[in-house]
Amino acid sequence: MAVLRRKSRRGQGSDGQMSHAPADDPLDAAQERRVRAVLALGGVPQSDLPDGVQQVRLRLLERAASGAEAPRDVSAWAAVVASNLAMDWHRARRRQERIGERLAALRQLDHVDASGDDTKVLSLAVAQGLDELPDAQRQILVLRFYADLPVRGIAEELGIPEGTVKSRLHTAVRALRARLHEDEVV
Repeated sequence: MAVLRRKSRRGQGSDGQMSHAPADDPLDAAQERRVRAVLALGGVPQSDLPDGVQQVRLRLLERAASGAEAPRDVSAWAAVVASNLAMDWHRARRRQERIGERLAALRQLDHVDASGDDTKVLSLAVAQGLDELPDAQRQILVLRFYADLPVRGIAEELGIPEGTVKSRLHTAVRALRARLHEDEVV
């Protein structure tokens, strides 16, 4: 239950304004934003993000209700759970549909703005490159570079050796970099 009593000032967000999260919400506003971002970077569509955030909350509440010790770092734990949920989403959906949607968006972007907003093109190319990585590599890449977890933290949270994390990370970065160079994005 320590997870639930973690913050007495829960009502205020980082900007000092009132938050809409209930007082017993196990995720604060910053952790919720991080979970949403990890889910989105993991390929979960915007329409499914609220469900993903709720799943992370539910798992944290279930963990507390079962009497299990609270995670040392709730933010890191929530990011790993969100990453696992994103992998589950990919297994449940057909990947080809999402790639087709992104390619259509890229084509539409080319027609709308011929001068090109390099940031949008790069974002779409990175998203497509992430889609093409194997699930395990994508998970490690998102946890390391977006969730900013150290290699040791990723290894502990996923229950795999640090060497495996390093190997997958190296392979994923090399593959993503090659893809971006191949598409002449970078």
